[in-house]
Amino acid sequence: MQLTQRQALASRVARRSGRVAVPLPKTPVTAAPSVRAVGAVAPVDATKQSSARPSVIARAAAAQAPAKFQAPGKNVGQVNVVYKFGGSSVRDAERMREVADIICSFPDYLPCVVLSAMGKTTNLLLECGDMALKTPTDKIHDLIPFKAIRDLHVHTCEELGVEASVRAEVDRLLNELQQLLIGVSIMQDLTPRAKDSLVSFGERLSTRIFASYMRVNGVNARQHDAFELGLTTTDDFTNADVLYDPSLSLIKQALGPKPGVAPEVPIVTGFLGRGIKTGAITTLGRGGSDLTATVLGAALELPEVQVWKDVDGVLTSDPRIVPSTVPVTELTFEEATELAYFGAQVLHPQAMQPAVRSGKMNVRVKNSYNRTAPGTIISAHRDLDCTVVTSIVLKSNVTLVDIISTRMLGQYGFLATVFDAFLRHKISVDVVATSEVSVSLTLDPKKITGAPEIELTQLSTELSKLANVSYRKGLAIISLICNVEKTSEILMRTFSVFQRENINVVMMSQGASKTNISLVVDGDRGVEAVRVLHKEFFDGPSVCNATRSGPTVSLPNGAQHGEAGQWRARK
Repeated sequence: MQLTQRQALASRVARRSGRVAVPLPKTPVTAAPSVRAVGAVAPVDATKQSSARPSVIARAAAAQAPAKFQAPGKNVGQVNVVYKFGGSSVRDAERMREVADIICSFPDYLPCVVLSAMGKTTNLLLECGDMALKTPTDKIHDLIPFKAIRDLHVHTCEELGVEASVRAEVDRLLNELQQLLIGVSIMQDLTPRAKDSLVSFGERLSTRIFASYMRVNGVNARQHDAFELGLTTTDDFTNADVLYDPSLSLIKQALGPKPGVAPEVPIVTGFLGRGIKTGAITTLGRGGSDLTATVLGAALELPEVQVWKDVDGVLTSDPRIVPSTVPVTELTFEEATELAYFGAQVLHPQAMQPAVRSGKMNVRVKNSYNRTAPGTIISAHRDLDCTVVTSIVLKSNVTLVDIISTRMLGQYGFLATVFDAFLRHKISVDVVATSEVSVSLTLDPKKITGAPEIELTQLSTELSKLANVSYRKGLAIISLICNVEKTSEILMRTFSVFQRENINVVMMSQGASKTNISLVVDGDRGVEAVRVLHKEFFDGPSVCNATRSGPTVSLPNGAQHGEAGQWRARK
């Protein structure tokens, strides 16, 4: 391809990615190997390249257009930070190029990189499993979600010009995926163990493709499956818990510096582990790649883990509800955990645990679409003197259960019996308020293991022997993540606003963490309640400066920024 053509192509690629085009060198650029179908092993003979299809030539040219990356971690002997990128950040070839550019833009840091599956691949894999139960074996290859998965990864390999050996590996994994779906079709059963194996293909594919792209651009990168590194879990398929004692030591041994071996960038699968008894692939629950990243950071005893999302960090509320949301300066681990548990999907609810165990590791939420935004720093402690309310979270479509004892006052064992029944039916409880003879609690229907109506009916029947049970559905929880040392002021202002707007509180509870006040209101008033409270605590003249610029901190790229942040991942 002539130099002027390459320059024009590089300019078009740069415009699509939002970056300024870098002029190509005047010296000849060595052409990348021509792209072949996935599964190819040998490079294409140069004498035959002229007969290649124009579309393939264009993709190969696009792959060679970016200049070689400057390898990160210059003069760094071992990994000193963890970066995690979610599915939207690596949804296609263009985004993978951008992520690689981000990684290589911090020369003083040698990262361990944790990746999620590309885009909506996990959802597509789950659709494949459900459809395989109703599809003949000879039609599995025609399943629409399977074809979408195959096309995405094949085309990404072509566009990025990955190594032939990796194209063959991707082809092998796609064939394994098809065979697994055929097995589901034959057995007419999709067990939790099989489901974990099924969804694991997303991360296993994305990391192999990305690591190869880094290598062909001059970065010494190596792909790792987290379960091969030693990330060990319980055998609770689809929602396993990390076993820290074996995991941390095994991961440190696998990824720690080795004498005489050149440092490399580990590219690790998020979300996956290995069951301690079965040895099978397990998953950490949706969003579990965040947890993978903090486990790796704790194992390597690093000072910071950066979770790169598609937003700038954490906001004072959901911007889809409140357009005037403003950045939060910083959070504690307790605040971040409460936010995650009550619906702010910035981080996995358990992602803070490894950082807490470490005692010296911070977590920063950054934006892969806006790398200059400093993000939200999450640490063990922060100054709360100026803070009244940090953030307001809405959790919709909850069910309130009122359980009133039919026996005498002071009956011991009442609460124990109630919660033992919830345990047996595997029903998760959100908010609880109790008295001597009654307990009120809220349930999230999405967290009920079986069919919600059936499970609630069975629970009601069992508890009717000692209590009257009633339900109210369609309610909403308003959670105020706040400085509870100012509880009196917060409640006074909250109920004053609710009285003015005629919003009735059905139930109230203060979390044991002492960072959360939860109010249950009618579901139809939930959005309105969040908006009026946000206006009260963040838009008025008496707003505490909770979103001030904050102390200047040194970021990995060497720039000085005041800490800031935003809310949850965009849909």
